[in-house]
This record gives sequence, structure tokens and C-alpha cells, in this order.
Amino acid sequence: MVKKYVALPRNLFEGKTAIVTGASRGVGRATALRLAEGGANIVVNYLKAEDHANEVVKLCKEKGVDAIAVQADVSEFTQARKLADAALERFGSIDLLVLNAGIWEGAPIEEMTEETWNKVLNTNLKSAWAMSKCCVPAMKKSEGASIVLVSSTAGQRGEANYTNYAASKGGQISFTKGLATELAPSVRVNCIAPGWIETAMVRPVFEDKDYKQSVLESIPLQRVALTDDIALSICFLLSDWSQHITGEIVNINGGAVLCG
Repeated sequence: MVKKYVALPRNLFEGKTAIVTGASRGVGRATALRLAEGGANIVVNYLKAEDHANEVVKLCKEKGVDAIAVQADVSEFTQARKLADAALERFGSIDLLVLNAGIWEGAPIEEMTEETWNKVLNTNLKSAWAMSKCCVPAMKKSEGASIVLVSSTAGQRGEANYTNYAASKGGQISFTKGLATELAPSVRVNCIAPGWIETAMVRPVFEDKDYKQSVLESIPLQRVALTDDIALSICFLLSDWSQHITGEIVNINGGAVLCG
């Protein structure tokens, strides 16, 4: 199956400001670029990869929008606040929020350290709380405000040897449902649950060609998702195309995991 490029209309997000956490690479990078294509000004959050974040800013600006890079560990509340304040200082509003920051680290339960457990839960789940708390007051003043969390199929069916990751992603799904009802009707909140994605985070796993082939055989659409596949779905949920959808979990896995 060949991936087709689908262009977004320039007025889809025109005049809006979007914060994308973990936007220096992977899904966050692809989402920032698609939001810029749709006319949004972009706040590119990063943790360490300043050069990559600045490159994303450059590419966004080439699409005719404004963009800034802001370093912040969004698992820390004070730094999440710094990120939200930087967006408001530069653009005056926060309209769209993509909670994408995440890591995938695990171990068998008897070998998992408290540090590994806490690191994954804080990065993946606590950051969603921190950023929402910091951004929601401004978002309530915006027309058509929307939040999208990036979860995983691991949050739906679990993942052996990555129970901390599965717990964090399952927590994101429950957080989405609770926050959606809490913030309605002023702010919509949705979540995506991708399966395998072609990113630097999972590329080492696919060095085992037999394992990669087994993954491909488990996906009815016969390919691993590209970051742009995920970005397009995020943009759909952020946009007025989905204006009557909130509290939803959208599965993006090529048919590999079929769940409601």
C-alpha cells in the first residue's frame, strides 16, 4: 500500500496558536509541520535536541507562519508553566495543544527500577496533566480550542516488559475521557492510539528483520505507519472537521488492533 500525500488547506488553522510537546523529532515534528501547513503559528517544545527544534522552526516559517522553539521538561510543572507563558507572550493565545512528549523504556517487572517507573510515568502522563493545567485557562478564552493526547495501543491492550509504558498510556486514555467531559463545551479533548510507527525510537527494534516482517504480517494495511499518518489524524481532531467529537480514542494501527 502506497502512502499518498494529502495537502491541508491554508485556512484550516489560520490565526491559531499551537503548542506541540516533544516536537523536535518524530510524530511531534511531523505534527508541527502539518499544523504550520494549515496556517497555525507553532510553539516547538523540546527537551535536549535544540538543533532539531530550530530546524523545525525554520521549516514552519518557510510555510508562512511564525514559530518559536522553547526548551522545557514538561513533566515538571514549573517548566510546563514556562512553556505556556512563552506561547502567550509571543502569540497572545493558546488554541491548540498536542500532548506528544513521551518515552518508551521498560524492563521485566522484577527488574524494573523505581527510577524507570517514575521516569516513564512522569514523562508520558504527568506531563499531560501539567500542560493541561497550565494551558486550559487560556484555551477557555479561545473559540474552537482543542487538545489531542498521543497515547498508544499499549494503553489499550498492555505490553509485556513495558508495564510502566502501558500504564502511562492507559492513564492518558482515561485522562482524556475525564478531561473531555470536564472542559466541554469550551475545549474539546481527544486522544490517538497509534500502533507501530517508523520513528527513531522504534527503529532499533526493526533491525531484527524477521521481527519486522512478523509485525508487517500482523497489520492488515501491510505497512508500518509513518509519522505523517499520525500527524494527519491529530490535525483532523484539532480542526473544525471534528467539531462534534470529544472524549474519543482514535486508533491508528492499520487494522492490527481492532477495539472500540
